[in-house]
Amino acid sequence: MATEASAVNTSGSAGGEYLTFTLGKEEYGMDILKVQEIRGYDAVTAIANTPPFIKGVINLRGIIVPIVDMRIKFNLGNVDYNELTVVIILSLSHRVVGVVVDSVSDVLTLTHEQIKAAPPLSASLDTQYITGLGTIDQRMLILVDIEKLMSSRDMELMDEAAV
Repeated sequence: MATEASAVNTSGSAGGEYLTFTLGKEEYGMDILKVQEIRGYDAVTAIANTPPFIKGVINLRGIIVPIVDMRIKFNLGNVDYNELTVVIILSLSHRVVGVVVDSVSDVLTLTHEQIKAAPPLSASLDTQYITGLGTIDQRMLILVDIEKLMSSRDMELMDEAAV
């Protein structure tokens, strides 16, 4: 089964490897190929006049990296920073971005058969960034096209904030 799914397709719907993480009570997955590293949450330098979900920037080995709190972006209520809170550093289309999540679970390989199309929802999460719903054992993962989400119109502010 693992060898069958090892042909990674970055569109998300054809199977591949996903880094799983939690936001609130839900579990999400993103293409593992977009992940550069995982770090503990640390202090950020706030930038004036940015949306609330842009926490600020960090200096990562000489690169200024904007930090986006996904819990705030997805309107998931109260945000607590604790020892499980992590920043996933992403390498996306010539830019590096950090996303704050509640915790990172593991890396899972999903086959095409384990991924279903996302139904149209009117929830707080904008479904245009959902590539599908993955199921493995009793778990359901919301698969997110992190590249599309981070390059969306409201996120373009990150480039301005990081300059």
